[in-house]
Amino acid sequence: MLVITCPGQGAQKSGFLTSFLELETFSAQIDELATASGIDLRMHGTESDDETIKDTALAQPLLVASAIACARELGVTPAYVAGHSVGEIAAAQIAGILTPAEAMRFVAVRGTGMAAAAAQTPTGMSAVVGGEPDDVLSAIEAAGAAPANVNGGGQTVAAGSMESLTKLAENPPERARVIPLSVAGAFHTEYMRPATNELVEAARTLDVSDPTVPILTNSDGSVVDSGEKYVELLVKQVTSPVRWDLCQETLLGAGVTGVIELVPGGTLTGIARRAMKGVETFAIKSAADLDGAREFASAHA
Repeated sequence: MLVITCPGQGAQKSGFLTSFLELETFSAQIDELATASGIDLRMHGTESDDETIKDTALAQPLLVASAIACARELGVTPAYVAGHSVGEIAAAQIAGILTPAEAMRFVAVRGTGMAAAAAQTPTGMSAVVGGEPDDVLSAIEAAGAAPANVNGGGQTVAAGSMESLTKLAENPPERARVIPLSVAGAFHTEYMRPATNELVEAARTLDVSDPTVPILTNSDGSVVDSGEKYVELLVKQVTSPVRWDLCQETLLGAGVTGVIELVPGGTLTGIARRAMKGVETFAIKSAADLDGAREFASAHA
């Protein structure tokens, strides 16, 4: 049983689309998605440096477009689909909830709004790796930060003011490391509240369909069978924690045996290897991985 997963912000790397754009069909898809988003995805996926594509307004559309185009190129129908944070928008398109153009318009509004919200106050995120879960959550709270991503596999991401993250780094949970992340704001916290108004308005303009593939929500890891409900959760997700741990628990309970992570793969499969023991993983990092991914999918169909 196969799940296709879509990575979230922070997974992007300079030049990660270069090999894929050598594929005629992938290249044409990226150009279509670029037109819908109003962003030069081709340039930012091949030429822009890491600092440039760290910009939330660029990173989010770039990641969603890459996952959508990669899923089309892969040509596989999974038993489940799930996205991490902004990856949920790509997952919504793969599941048939949104058209590719509407997914890109929606993520462009999300990325721009979250970038503007992040610019209002200096905030950030740090990964807390290791430690007992209760100790980790207590340390994050004591520092004045919030658990923005509960990823499972011994990884929780704290978000908040730079002062709170510094305090957390100086007072880490026992047997845990605190690692600053290359993101531009305290995502999935109340710091992102200013981004929600325009996103609510954008959501009202979408032509939404119910999913044709079972899709999980970051809200609580459950399967959502209503497209309207899923879009509602996408809006709420901007200020709510990502419960990727619960998504993985649902997949384990369903009997999933294989996880494919779309480009730029590596982050979610890394977490899965720690949190989903016995489940095989395959990360798509370059166009050369596509044939192997198809073989992997066939083995888990």
